[in-house]
Amino acid sequence: MILTEGKTKHIDCLKQMLPIRDALDVISGKWKILILTSIMQGNKRFKEIETSIPKINPKVLSKELKDMEEHQLIKRIVYDDHPVLIEYTATEYSHSLKKVMMELHAWGVNHRKKLFGK
Repeated sequence: MILTEGKTKHIDCLKQMLPIRDALDVISGKWKILILTSIMQGNKRFKEIETSIPKINPKVLSKELKDMEEHQLIKRIVYDDHPVLIEYTATEYSHSLKKVMMELHAWGVNHRKKLFGK
């Protein structure tokens, strides 16, 4: 980030922080990125997503899926079969987060090495 000097420093800092806060509001928490990763890897049904993410509670998964749908990261598709079939897919918009997700992965790998030597 570009840091500025003088009277505009505070204003410029806020201009840099607001979009970051907005982004973190959308992807915050320990589950959203993991859920999106699971869906991008081909898990489309609720149970598949739940099974792919260790220790996620079904109630939490349901809430996070709804939130991600509101933010247009995923699409919920209802097939009117018997029984009703529901699938989740990543939207084109969510793919704009791939670079961020890859950077978080790389940072996490390095962080684990630094802390645990793994």
